[in-house]
Amino acid sequence: MSQRVLITAGAGGIGRVMAQSFDAEGAKVWVVDNNADALAQCPDHWRKSCLDVTDESSVSSLFEELATDWGSVDTLCSNAGIAGPGNPIEDVALADWRACVSVSLEGAFLFAKYAAPLMKAQGSGAIIVTSSTAGIFGFANRSPYVAAKWGVIGLTKTLAIELGSFNIRANAICPGPVEGERMTFVAQRESEHKGKTTEEILDEYASGASMKKLISPQDVADMAVFLASDKASLVSGQVIAVDGHTENPEPRS
Repeated sequence: MSQRVLITAGAGGIGRVMAQSFDAEGAKVWVVDNNADALAQCPDHWRKSCLDVTDESSVSSLFEELATDWGSVDTLCSNAGIAGPGNPIEDVALADWRACVSVSLEGAFLFAKYAAPLMKAQGSGAIIVTSSTAGIFGFANRSPYVAAKWGVIGLTKTLAIELGSFNIRANAICPGPVEGERMTFVAQRESEHKGKTTEEILDEYASGASMKKLISPQDVADMAVFLASDKASLVSGQVIAVDGHTENPEPRS
């Protein structure tokens, strides 16, 4: 039977490349996203659901549909997250804090909550949560994002403990700065504060890693495919950076 893979924020960015990579491996793919237009651009043979990952009623209904159509799920990629504000702590609005933490952390919690019973019933499963190098290091002016990404690592390690006896694995991937529209947006926002060009900010991001490169979405997707495979059958509770080795998490001046 083909592996059944559910991916949040799967219609664009890292999630879209994850979906493409699992599809190329012969998996059945179900992508969740809140962007209906992006979902419409996904291949017709993918299952697609437009919903807010923080809405428990919608998540519960999704898993009811999934259980009816697929029976269960083999791999959950909890990939949804938002960048949040880029301000000093005293300038972060509570509403912005809550929005960032809710999508990244509460979304991962809800999907794990509803995936776990299905995985327990079949006696296997893999949960892969997208964290960030921000979940390993602290970054100035990114407190909501950093808190959320540290939080999902704690959640992942707890899932590994709770679910290990059911042959369910849980791991977190921590990408470094990933090429693409989202990272360009973050760099543009930072460039406005620092009086530098977007290209200079992106170069500074890359300079913080030993390998002096930004990360491609494909690098992250390849790790997800590996962690979902039998080759990683005893890899669980791990926090795996795909970052070219971050040696200075704050190279920016």
